[in-house]
Amino acid sequence: MLTKKIEKTLNDQITLEVYSSNLYLAMGSWFETQRLSNSAQFFYRHSANEREHMMKLIAYVNREGGHARVPELSAPPASYKSLEAALELALENEKKVTKAIDAIVELCLETKDYGTFTFLQWYVAEQQEEEGYFRAIVDKIKMIGIKDSRGLFFADKAIGKLLETAPAKA
Repeated sequence: MLTKKIEKTLNDQITLEVYSSNLYLAMGSWFETQRLSNSAQFFYRHSANEREHMMKLIAYVNREGGHARVPELSAPPASYKSLEAALELALENEKKVTKAIDAIVELCLETKDYGTFTFLQWYVAEQQEEEGYFRAIVDKIKMIGIKDSRGLFFADKAIGKLLETAPAKA
């Protein structure tokens, strides 16, 4: 049985996961309007992954005797200054999610909720991977140096290569 404090923090995490899914969905939509189809698909895939992360949390909270809440959210930005700016925002978002997961893990240890601690280990590993992935992409985009439409074309093409090699996972 979850304590009320753990239940609340997990519901807060659900909110972060839903927001992440919506943010990446908005980014994908914007990139699609910019005719950057690889970048759009990249963010659509990440949106779906974040939704799966949320669904795992909802199932866990409800299974453990809590009540998962579906949050009301403010809309994410509808447009972005550039591909690089969107990727940097995504990286900052992933850092925020990592910090929140780490805080829940710490709370689990403090309250001796080892079941939730064990459940969260998948999220800890996932966040390490997500942050590293976005950091590597941001670094590569900076190396490409998008100064014109040609650079943007090559950046979108490079993101397409990532889609070919990265597994579609939740």
